[in-house]
Amino acid sequence: MATIAVYSMKGGVGKSCTAINLAWNSAVNSSRKTLVWDLDPQGAASFILNGDKQKKDHARAMIEGDIKPSKLVRKTEFENIDLLAADLSLRGLDRFFFDLGKRKHIGKILKQLSKDYDRIILDCPPGLTETSEQILRNADLVIVPIIPSPLSERALKDVQHFLDSEGRKHAPMLPVFTMVDRRRTIHKQMLKQHKKWPVIPMASVVERMTKIKKPVGAFAASSPAAKSYAKIWRGIEKKLTKV
Repeated sequence: MATIAVYSMKGGVGKSCTAINLAWNSAVNSSRKTLVWDLDPQGAASFILNGDKQKKDHARAMIEGDIKPSKLVRKTEFENIDLLAADLSLRGLDRFFFDLGKRKHIGKILKQLSKDYDRIILDCPPGLTETSEQILRNADLVIVPIIPSPLSERALKDVQHFLDSEGRKHAPMLPVFTMVDRRRTIHKQMLKQHKKWPVIPMASVVERMTKIKKPVGAFAASSPAAKSYAKIWRGIEKKLTKV
């Protein structure tokens, strides 16, 4: 089992869409039993996968140990993809982790889930919080969606510096350019500076995900965006097999 976290310092960079599309490629193109664990209180990934209709807010209670993870896992309409949905109770999660003082708490839950899944995709909350730090310490790989700009690059460096300065082991980070418009000068400049970083183009099919509630590969498999996500997933699988 491997855990892939999709993380960003800021919202609005295509984080949840990236998580969903990577999960779909994991399940369909790699035939992996895949779990999407939505840890973002905004619940965008849960919304896309139709898992935002819970009658009660149990997400935090599960993390605190009051409910077993298996009780909250739900199947989605997509074969090989299950969901641990987010809800508003996650807003207070940082305080819980701060009071708990244990950096491996998320890791223990992941260990429980690993018995049933080949790949777990984590949709992380934005910002460098107690929750995100827990995730970054316990993931096998961290995908970082970045809109091409100097400020986004600076934010990535700040996170990397923070993790390195702590002197503790953390997962390797893979930046991915998202919402790329090659007509824009600043985008072209950033892509030229980081030629090896994967690229997801600005595309209407990605925006449509939230309307039709499907991964891009499920309704626009031949689109440039779908092909880009598939290429990134192949790279992730290749990287994980070398670990």
